[in-house]
Amino acid sequence: MQRIKQTSKTPGVKSKASSQTARAVLSLREMLVQGRFRPGERIREVPLAAELKVSRIPLHLALERLAHEGFLEIRPTRGFVVQRFSTEDIYDAIELRGLLEGAAAKLAAQRFKHISELSPLQATSYEILSLVRGHKKLTMETFNLYIDLNARFHSGLIDLSRSRMLRRAIQQACSLPFASPSAFLKRQYVSSDLWELFLICADQHCEIVDAIANRDGMRAELLTREHARVARRNLEDALRNSELPPDMAGAKLIELSSSVRPSTAR
Repeated sequence: MQRIKQTSKTPGVKSKASSQTARAVLSLREMLVQGRFRPGERIREVPLAAELKVSRIPLHLALERLAHEGFLEIRPTRGFVVQRFSTEDIYDAIELRGLLEGAAAKLAAQRFKHISELSPLQATSYEILSLVRGHKKLTMETFNLYIDLNARFHSGLIDLSRSRMLRRAIQQACSLPFASPSAFLKRQYVSSDLWELFLICADQHCEIVDAIANRDGMRAELLTREHARVARRNLEDALRNSELPPDMAGAKLIELSSSVRPSTAR
């Protein structure tokens, strides 16, 4: 009887542990990108578990998940250590995302069965286009709306690929700071120069949908890869004109290379 009682409780225990792990992953990822921990700093599990109000095992699983995402490094003698990213790491992650999303666009062109399946993606692309063409500059409200619509577009594109493997790989690539399609800089909503990037993106969304609708997989792939490179232009502009603002998500994890450090020469 005792064995039966223990077994009956197991699903509930596992569910609670899984919930704690998921909550810890979200909290820790946010703490990392906001610069709560310094690059190279060792994560102290006991006080962190107390702070997050989770058990040690779910916390350890969360740390392993973040190590898999690339935010942490596992060292034999020091446990989990906060990873440092170079600008080249971020550029590579953006390029990788472009390759993967390009593959998703190509599969979408091959796999949709009826043109009506593209309607949600097409509607989102038109919404984005109307938003950017209807404003000469961004307000915080329109900026947030653009971010939501852009995330919806990219998610819809992956849905159309009907590939679980691609979805998983893209999520992995997007986990690094600045690599996701919505990783825009907050200063863009007051910058008329960078507003042009949004106009470019809006046009590219429509072109990608048209290529998929015409079953032109190669063109859809190339357009999507080029679209991802806007994120690199976005980051390069920030690095060229000024150092990354310290309050920008992920900024404290990035080590600027000498080739992109703002020049002090006059």
